[in-house]
Amino acid sequence: MSAVTVARNVRVAIWTIMAVLVAGGVIWFAVFTANKPATPAPPAPADSQVARDDSHRLTSPPAEKAQLVEFLDFECEACRAAEPLVAELKEEYGDRITFTHRYFPLPGHLNSGTAALAVEAAARQGHYEPMVTKLFATQAEWGEKQDSQAALFRTYAEGLGLDMARFDQDVVAEDTKERIRRDIADGKALGVTGTPTFFLNGEKLTLNTEAQFRQLLDDAVR
Repeated sequence: MSAVTVARNVRVAIWTIMAVLVAGGVIWFAVFTANKPATPAPPAPADSQVARDDSHRLTSPPAEKAQLVEFLDFECEACRAAEPLVAELKEEYGDRITFTHRYFPLPGHLNSGTAALAVEAAARQGHYEPMVTKLFATQAEWGEKQDSQAALFRTYAEGLGLDMARFDQDVVAEDTKERIRRDIADGKALGVTGTPTFFLNGEKLTLNTEAQFRQLLDDAVR
């Protein structure tokens, strides 16, 4: 089997996994919320936005032609499976498209919220992308755990050379939590139910293949 064929098969497998896991995430969300006592959901902001001024932008094109926003969950296997492709697209289109991340931890993933707090605390020291990379690279070690992985995430922060006193303060700070709640509220208001969910120039995408994804980006930058 040629290298090209192997690569194509790997791509097909990734898209299949993504489709199954995103659907599973929606089902998990429904089951989780159905079995919980009713609690007031955070109100959707009146000014719901796909991206805000303080959203994490991964690229800064000199002449922006489009914006691609991803709502993601660091414990989501579909998000991890999509990450290599997103990184590849960022390299190809990053000079024309602004790639942006927003938090959307799903309630069925017990450590996804904790992971988002750790990432945001790292971001406040300029280490957003390194912490994201570390969490996806190690997801198999901590994902699906039934106990808090906060201590493990702290060791990741130490490994990145962060100021740990500041990290410890930021990870429990109310404004850190509020930042993540705001992303979740925006996502819900925009119809996000599973991850990863992408918006291109404000329009929610339904993706089936890599070729379709690339065609949408090509059209957006013309």
